[in-house]
Amino acid sequence: MSQKENKEIDLILNHPKKAINKLAIPIIISNLFMMLNNIIDGIWVAGLGPGPLAAVGFVTPLFLALVGFANGLGAGSNSLIARFIGAKDHKNAENSAIHSIMLSIIVTIISTILIMIILRQLLLFMGAEQVINLSLQYGYIIIGGSFSVFIPAMISAIFRSEGEVKRASRPLMLTAIINMILDPIFIYVLNGGVAGAALATVLAGTISLIPMIYWMLVKKDSFLKINLKDYKRNFTIYKDILVVGIPASLEQFIISFVSILMNYWLTILSGTVAVAAYTATWRLVSIGISPLIGIGVAALTVGGAAYGAKNFKNMKIALNYGTKLGLISSLIICAFFFICAEPLSFIFSYSADAAVMSARIVECLRILCFFILLMPLGVLAGNIFQSMGKGTYSLLITILRSFILEIVFAALFAFVLGMADVGIYLGLVVGMSLGSIVGYLYLNYYLNKTRSYYN
Repeated sequence: MSQKENKEIDLILNHPKKAINKLAIPIIISNLFMMLNNIIDGIWVAGLGPGPLAAVGFVTPLFLALVGFANGLGAGSNSLIARFIGAKDHKNAENSAIHSIMLSIIVTIISTILIMIILRQLLLFMGAEQVINLSLQYGYIIIGGSFSVFIPAMISAIFRSEGEVKRASRPLMLTAIINMILDPIFIYVLNGGVAGAALATVLAGTISLIPMIYWMLVKKDSFLKINLKDYKRNFTIYKDILVVGIPASLEQFIISFVSILMNYWLTILSGTVAVAAYTATWRLVSIGISPLIGIGVAALTVGGAAYGAKNFKNMKIALNYGTKLGLISSLIICAFFFICAEPLSFIFSYSADAAVMSARIVECLRILCFFILLMPLGVLAGNIFQSMGKGTYSLLITILRSFILEIVFAALFAFVLGMADVGIYLGLVVGMSLGSIVGYLYLNYYLNKTRSYYN
């Protein structure tokens, strides 16, 4: 092991605050690039009019469900490998990494085939009948190319677990940059429309996968040495990855389901223009969420290593420090979105066809910016549970927050109180806030209750 590798592992095991800072910043930057990529993708598609933007909006929750599935399995891998590293079990850490790659390939093939078969029915169920042809043009390509999301997500998780955060993040940034370049070419120059936007996304992810494969399987200069020929199937390792990965993936499916349901309700209440405005606004909100996700993933890695080393103090530091950073970030972002809602709205309403959306985006953004405010409490609670291998607890928090509270309050405000689309936005904010508070309080109760196991 090199001095550099010793330093990275020592940072994760013995200096939790510094480790979170070092891990979080590159992850945040890469997430911002990815979210910026989504924004620019939306900007170019918005130039085609509200119809194509709404079509992309109907497919986006399905694509994000796949992304969430990939990230969920990555969280399972990250947690398990970090725990083995914390326990100084180098052999099982490497074996877990090999199992993680195998699992990502298997899951990619199965999930892609299943969604492609039922894609039309799903889109019609979501209310995309008016733009079904455009939605299918985008959907078949973006879902068919999901390998460009699944495999990089898993390899990134392996790199993060061993402190190789630059290798985990830089290819994701490269994906965003390539896609930004290809989007206008495929959409307008080659006259590909929404299909061109999907092709650009898949091609960008595929190109960026190349250096990740080279670092891991050819150069082999990381802390963990991955040799696929040494693969020896161990169902216990698969189980341990899935114990965290499946609940984490289900969390993303729940979040995507809520988004699908909100799209459907918006279609009923205000038509496809409202869906297009919500889609545009959510791309902006996603930028605000990305720093919280980065901090949470960093806390997962540090917390997993601390759990493997039975170091309760470092777990608490990871939780409290991560939460503090997250709340500071969310407060700043929320204020920025509220103040700058009007100029930000013009990003998606610059064309004559899309100008009708400007006022709707402003209204939506000035409500949904508060969705971010208390989100760090829930994000950190979920990630710390995942770091301990307690993925079910993280899932229960998401079920309470998204599947129950967000839906109930959105229905209450939108339909019962007659507030229409504004009610949906308010319901999402109230549900997220209450659910995050409950999740954070329960995690602290759980850690205090089981503290004796770490001393």
